[in-house]
Amino acid sequence: MSVQTDGNIGLTTVYVAAGMLHAMVIRGALESAGIPVMLSYEPLGPTYGLTVGSIGQVRVMVPNEWADEAQDLLAADLTTGGAVTETPDLEEEGSE
Repeated sequence: MSVQTDGNIGLTTVYVAAGMLHAMVIRGALESAGIPVMLSYEPLGPTYGLTVGSIGQVRVMVPNEWADEAQDLLAADLTTGGAVTETPDLEEEGSE
């Protein structure tokens, strides 16, 4: 994934998600590592529940000084099946 830096506002896009739900998972992973995150999206996407095309895209942005660390975290999680891509175990503990 390419990294897009906007020097005017001091933010770097480190991930482009297909829909708000996916973007919030990515944001949670980054924030749990102490990285501040801002989401940028077209307001019509969440309003109409769109997750495809440019209207459904959500850009996950971090301050420029955190961009390398965020990219490293996302690359590690995406390649090792870490927190970003893991699905929760929905089975109750103790049930057989």
